[in-house]
Amino acid sequence: MTNHESQNELPEKNGSIEQLVTMPADIDKVIEGKKTATRRNGRYADVGEIMELKDKKFVVERVYSQSLGELTDEHARQEGFETVEDYKQSILSYHPNMPWLPQMRVWVHEFRPVSE
Repeated sequence: MTNHESQNELPEKNGSIEQLVTMPADIDKVIEGKKTATRRNGRYADVGEIMELKDKKFVVERVYSQSLGELTDEHARQEGFETVEDYKQSILSYHPNMPWLPQMRVWVHEFRPVSE
């Protein structure tokens, strides 16, 4: 696994943090504490950036690359699902023509609520 912990090693972002979590069901999972990471095919946030959802703030703690073949049920639980298969079916329902290839790499963005 390529794990880019140093901000200097990360490639340029593909979008903004406002695009990181956009699906209403995912936003609810984040607010409820059931989703603590999101995987995207691009990088949308830097470590330390603040994401605001429904007037609640979340700080990005880690950003790293991971292949779909490396996903475990624990990773699926970060996403708000019980198993990798549940997560996979959800993703494929959003992107019906997308192949699920074990070697395909995604960007993981891990976050936590900001304590105020």
